[in-house]
Amino acid sequence: MFLSEKYPRGRSTPLCAAFLTLLASQAAAQDTVALDQLSVEGEGGVSLTRAAPIGLNLRTPDRTASRLGLTPLETPASVDIVSGETARLRGQDTIAEAVTQDATGITTIAAPGNGNGAFTSRGFAGPNSIQQLYDGTRFYVGANTVTFPFDTWNVERIEVLRGPSSVLYGDGAIGGVINVVPKKPVFVPINTARAVIGTDGVARLALDSGGALGREEFGETFAYRLNISGNRADGWIRPEGDFRNLAVSAALLFQPSPDLAFTVSHDLGYQEPARYWGTPLVEGRIPDLIRFNNYNVRDAKITWADNWTQFKTEWTPSADIIVRNTAYRLTSRRHWLDVEKYAYNRGTGLVDRGDYTEIYHSQEQVGNRLDASFNGSLFGLPNAFAVGFDVNHIDFRHTNNFYFGQNTSVPLTGYDPGFFPQDGRARPAYATQTSQASVFAEDRVILSEKLSFLTGVRLDVPTLHRQDLQAGTQFEKTYQALGYRFGLVYNPTPDSALYAQYSFATDPVNSLITLTQSLSGFQLATGTQVEIGAKGLAFDGALEWTVAGYRIVKDNLISAVPGQPTLSTQVGQQSSQGFELALGWQFSPGWRLDGNLALLHAQYDAFDQTVKDATVSYAGNQPIDVPERVANLWLTWDLSRAWTARVGLQNVGQVYSDFSNTARRPAYNLVNLVLDHQVTVDSRLSLRVYNLFDKVYAISGNAVNGVGTNWLLGRPRSVELAYTVTW
Repeated sequence: MFLSEKYPRGRSTPLCAAFLTLLASQAAAQDTVALDQLSVEGEGGVSLTRAAPIGLNLRTPDRTASRLGLTPLETPASVDIVSGETARLRGQDTIAEAVTQDATGITTIAAPGNGNGAFTSRGFAGPNSIQQLYDGTRFYVGANTVTFPFDTWNVERIEVLRGPSSVLYGDGAIGGVINVVPKKPVFVPINTARAVIGTDGVARLALDSGGALGREEFGETFAYRLNISGNRADGWIRPEGDFRNLAVSAALLFQPSPDLAFTVSHDLGYQEPARYWGTPLVEGRIPDLIRFNNYNVRDAKITWADNWTQFKTEWTPSADIIVRNTAYRLTSRRHWLDVEKYAYNRGTGLVDRGDYTEIYHSQEQVGNRLDASFNGSLFGLPNAFAVGFDVNHIDFRHTNNFYFGQNTSVPLTGYDPGFFPQDGRARPAYATQTSQASVFAEDRVILSEKLSFLTGVRLDVPTLHRQDLQAGTQFEKTYQALGYRFGLVYNPTPDSALYAQYSFATDPVNSLITLTQSLSGFQLATGTQVEIGAKGLAFDGALEWTVAGYRIVKDNLISAVPGQPTLSTQVGQQSSQGFELALGWQFSPGWRLDGNLALLHAQYDAFDQTVKDATVSYAGNQPIDVPERVANLWLTWDLSRAWTARVGLQNVGQVYSDFSNTARRPAYNLVNLVLDHQVTVDSRLSLRVYNLFDKVYAISGNAVNGVGTNWLLGRPRSVELAYTVTW
């Protein structure tokens, strides 16, 4: 049973009561247990949690760009490490906000159809080209719909690797990889709680608790971490614009000896997002009169429920060997009941509504990943080597009403949204079983004190079996996807690096687990990238910087036909070339600047499509949803020991909603503000202002026959007040 069915909207739930009771019981524990004081210097002054890495973190080891645990300074690739604490200090409550405002060149194309979890990077868009991981494990999403994770409260850091990454994670990573790393069990006690209220009925509650378990004589053997975050709002769009969600992350660590550790964890994500699919364009713009209107039906429903269980083992038999194993199970349940397309009819003055859609997803993914790292020598040279395998199985069932074709029209204002027709409900459509086996290896040899050479390779062999639950037909298809990388890193000084990289990657034919027989004959998309760059630190680490230039060429990519989401086409070739710059600079006591800039030129090199029995070439056009300029800037100012101000600026260039580049979505600039007041050493009050100048901007959009029909708008100006306390 979904939470919404058991606890109707608008009522206080037993879950909230239990949550508040838990907070109260934790606070009461202060009377009997003396905990260590947690007040350390972080971004913008005193932080309520342990010191979190800020800036570019060039000396922070990560496991997204390499399984060898290298730092970004040692890696021949473009890597961003976004601290979860930094995201929370900047008021970024979602993964999408943290990634797009802090990482370089990443934008969101979030919509309910992709789980509000789709991105663009280096000229490529969507889950088929920007792969998403949780704690290093890949999700094989149904119908390109990523619904988990979504909340930054549970996050230790987000690691973003830009450019082809198939050598590490398999097909579907030509544009890059986003790896969300959750908070881990700790032996030192930590307890933090946050409460937020805001405009449009926003209310948030969150708890983070961790520490050792058991008696002192057992030593550091058991530790735990528990994170709970609940959010709700009435929403800025009316009607059906309210949302609620719950994220729970719990982990238990058992460390019987210093060289052996077992961790069992479970994560739960439940979401009822706003049932909003966009606002119709009237003469190419959004009139103020309808900016806050929602044209969905009155009984619209969207629910996403994810459960993720892991059992991790890490064994270090010697200082030069590490063996890791992760066994996991993921279940996802999704439901949509909406009318999803709106277009203003100039002739009638009405809004035509179509795509009355009901969909159910039921998905289970189980798998195991084993890898081992070794430090030694190769031909007398220092060498690090990693090898492993990954196996998984996915059962997926899709229920839909794609047979249904009703259309309706309503006035621009003063309309009755109506209800979803009972004769258009979903029926079981198809089921798939996908099994995959992968092997991978990576090596780093240090040629001299200043020069190292990195190589890597991965082979994926997935097999898909699909049954049509209505026609009774079935088919089976096996693919082979190969990825590899070569890179050189030259360190002229200990604090700087020059690098060059060549990589080869593959993208799947659409979403593998939802692949239809009509698409199964398409070729795998392949891509190559050449990248050169430099990175380093200066002024005793007060300044960190990275510069990169690249060219990516991708062949045989799959793209949906605009206005016909059930049809796909295989584009001949797409390419992008670009320049990226990022820096973090503590340029004066109390002042800090963090920023990045991505400039690129992306185009279809060869792309012909049949339109009304005529062949149309889109060669030279800008790919759908891809901006050619993205910039972010954060200025932090410690006004005094108790006050800190943060100003965030974001610029996203214009994009197009169609292949012909006639349905334009304008560039936009956003300004966000955060003002923190350290009330006591253990508590902080934060005022957050989002979209300060109340800009109207589009996150995603639709087009028909080269004309934009609707935009899914970003949130207007809103204000939140947050209180955070630790004990």
